[in-house]
Amino acid sequence: MTGTTLDDYTDRYARRVRGMTASEIRALFAVASRPEVVSLAGGAPYIAALPLDAVGEMLGRLGSEHGATTLQYGIGQGTLELRERICEVMALSGIDAACGASPEDVVVTVGGQQALDLVARLFLDPGDVVLAEGPTYVGALGVFQAAQAQVVHVPMDDDGLIPEALEAAVAELARAGRRVKFLYTIPTYQNPMGVTLSEERRERVLDICERAGLLVVEDDPYGQLGFEGDAPRPLRARRRDGVFYLSTFSKTFAPGLRVGWILAPHAVRDKLVIASEAQILCPSGYAQAAVSTYLGTMPWREQLKVYREVYRERRDAMLTALDDLMPAGTTWTNPAGGLFVWATLPDGLNSKAMMPRAIAARVAYVPGTGFYADGTGTGNMRLNFSFPSPERIREGVRRLAGVMEQDIAMRRVFGTVSRPEVRRGQAGADTPGPDLA
Repeated sequence: MTGTTLDDYTDRYARRVRGMTASEIRALFAVASRPEVVSLAGGAPYIAALPLDAVGEMLGRLGSEHGATTLQYGIGQGTLELRERICEVMALSGIDAACGASPEDVVVTVGGQQALDLVARLFLDPGDVVLAEGPTYVGALGVFQAAQAQVVHVPMDDDGLIPEALEAAVAELARAGRRVKFLYTIPTYQNPMGVTLSEERRERVLDICERAGLLVVEDDPYGQLGFEGDAPRPLRARRRDGVFYLSTFSKTFAPGLRVGWILAPHAVRDKLVIASEAQILCPSGYAQAAVSTYLGTMPWREQLKVYREVYRERRDAMLTALDDLMPAGTTWTNPAGGLFVWATLPDGLNSKAMMPRAIAARVAYVPGTGFYADGTGTGNMRLNFSFPSPERIREGVRRLAGVMEQDIAMRRVFGTVSRPEVRRGQAGADTPGPDLA
């Protein structure tokens, strides 16, 4: 060894490890968790809204009365009881037996993240292309990067993924001889933009993928957290073949239990189970029992209503604060559900470069660059409203607006900043067309 690197194992890593970096969000956690910092960065649900005394008693009984089974090994697919409960949950969104949803085709996973990783392991070879919304979930980008796939982003607007842009990307990649495996999409209350794919566009997107022979990986962690009526039916409720439906109990019950699932086409189910067994042998029996018991003995549908009301209040607090306090030229989305607002900065501001000054002002957010595979998004930031109280949200926005005003003032002195007048509150995103390079 020459001693030229801080990592003496650099030349021994597998090729898939090259370029592996920490996510923008994880890198923020240590700072954002300090009590003096108002964190608008993470995506943590407000667990205090749960009936914690009752949940605690339930968890205690699972250990003391049923420990001989809940603390034992289980099967790789997950318990039948939980898979049946999962089908009950999906039926609320329209994914029911009539469209082919069956406990036999559900695979329980360690959160939604393992579900993503399993799909990538089954379908992605090095060099394959994944089409994904731009911007998209940072955890998915990490999975696709580890699989040595290239992500090509398809832009969105207030109505979600733009079908014409998807069709153009598919055609351009075909002309270039590139192998596209699937579309990864979060169509409902999207992370990070908070927008929802419109009813009409859902059918068009499915038609485009069907014609192109593309699988669809539908990630739906937030679909039951709508504030303004029912969300459109999931893609999986519309098409049975070629659509993988991924979800989790992290946003509707407890992220610490790490329980998610995949509803897969029947032919793929066994391969998913084999791949999961190779990773984890079996999901936690205790965590599965906790979710099954919660769904079977507690008023979880009423709890969903509680979450919706809490998050609606906090969404409204954030939108009001943004409207009252943000500098002219700032725009943002108006989510009808979920946990996030996506903001576009006044012309010339850089969300990543501004972060140290924001932390010094004791406020945290996630720069938009974390949600693109190509470093795009410097003019955007993701703001979370699910965890802080309404008062803390307003204080965080006040601090953030102050940092932005300082940056604007500095640029007026040291360089011209063009800040076109844009109607405040209008959705916007720094989302270019697909990069096929």
